[in-house]
Amino acid sequence: MSIIGTARNACADQGAFRYQRRRPEKTLLYQLVSKQYPDFRRQMVEECRALPDYVQREFEDYLKCGRLEHGFLRVRCETCHEERLVAFSCKHRGFCPSCGARRMAESSALLVDEVFPHQPIPQWVFSFPFQLRFLFATRPVITGQVLRIVNRVITMHLVKKAGCSKTTARTGAVTLIQRFGSALNLNIHFHMLFLDGVYVDRLDGSAQIRWVSSPTTQELTQLSQTIARRVGRYLERRGLLERDDENSYLATDAISEDPMNQLLGHSITYRIAVGPQAGRKVFTLQTLPACEADDYALEPR
Repeated sequence: MSIIGTARNACADQGAFRYQRRRPEKTLLYQLVSKQYPDFRRQMVEECRALPDYVQREFEDYLKCGRLEHGFLRVRCETCHEERLVAFSCKHRGFCPSCGARRMAESSALLVDEVFPHQPIPQWVFSFPFQLRFLFATRPVITGQVLRIVNRVITMHLVKKAGCSKTTARTGAVTLIQRFGSALNLNIHFHMLFLDGVYVDRLDGSAQIRWVSSPTTQELTQLSQTIARRVGRYLERRGLLERDDENSYLATDAISEDPMNQLLGHSITYRIAVGPQAGRKVFTLQTLPACEADDYALEPR
């Protein structure tokens, strides 16, 4: 399938950016998925744990993303009449690097140009224990409620630090919920861009921002303890968390036998999910720090 479109001022002789078609089939990720995904899906079927339809669509659409044989747009310059082929993209929010990077760039531009004031914006990162990562991955509604708790705690901290009350001051934040860690393991955590201040209404109806100082180590410790305590109480009220004298653990009702949940649990704990080595810890490689040339020099005897 092809669609013909036009583009203006895209001539190379005008010094404009020259489009180069990406070739996903040459990337390591694409080669790994195209080679391993069919065996992975077959293994899951043999174990009577078929992948959900939305997961299969994510894989299959990714393997079509950027490939001309699965559809493209033919763009023709109105000035020089040069033509280019632009392959269709999957536009998914999973693991496609191209579509993810495009969405990231568009979101960043929106925040910088139209949302945040032209001031440094600190980032707050909230990570959670393994058990809660599993709970948040399987219960997105719970994740939203926990995010509200975190937002309220930080908001009240900023309001009080600015010498205001919640009825006279407002603050703002944008949160991105990230689902993976540095090892591409499942790791639900929050990246929060929070204003380092509050907006206070003036007499003329306009708003003025009142900046506050960055949090101290003691304040961060207190905030962490407050958030942990309130999140714990909320999960206990919902019957999702049980405690004894020493530990906290998920209630049995919070865990279902869904095949996808088993994969999520293995990913969180860095374990192999399927095959003859299922349950074993994955082998990880860690890089060594770079060495200077002088580190290898031998001292004369």
